Amino acid sequence: MRDTTRLIIRNPFGTMDVPEPNDHDVMTYAATATLAGGEDDGNAAQWAQVPASSDPLDGAWASRWNGGADPTILGDAPDKWKQGRAELRVAGNRIYLRFDWDDGRRHGLIDAARDGADLLVGKYINLTDPGITRPWVGRLVDATRIDGCFPNGRLDFRR
Repeated sequence: MRDTTRLIIRNPFGTMDVPEPNDHDVMTYAATATLAGGEDDGNAAQWAQVPASSDPLDGAWASRWNGGADPTILGDAPDKWKQGRAELRVAGNRIYLRFDWDDGRRHGLIDAARDGADLLVGKYINLTDPGITRPWVGRLVDATRIDGCFPNGRLDFRR
């Protein structure tokens, strides 16, 4: 008889994993997504006040996303930014970003692989509503800024 009680979690947060973070949809989206990382990017202006960690990447970040309306937030619309807190953890060649919005009532997780020095390719799962997953691509501009996008909008991180 096989022991099926052991659940192996890949992400360092111990939450539900992102399903198939390198699937065909992710790779197809990554082939067309563009994030230049320049000073004219919408994430270039400082909008977060999170003290930098002693580690270049691991630790506390701020998050924000747009491009979809959260039906649990009264008056929300796709063009409105949903801001929250985030934590980044590096595990080998993968970067995990756990973040929240709506004053911590909603949570998401990104599982992304490094592609070269600054490109991140992976997928997002809405941990509060796990049926929602989207491909995500990020550009690690520096230790205080990650520009990110998914097919409907932006999902950015700042310190």
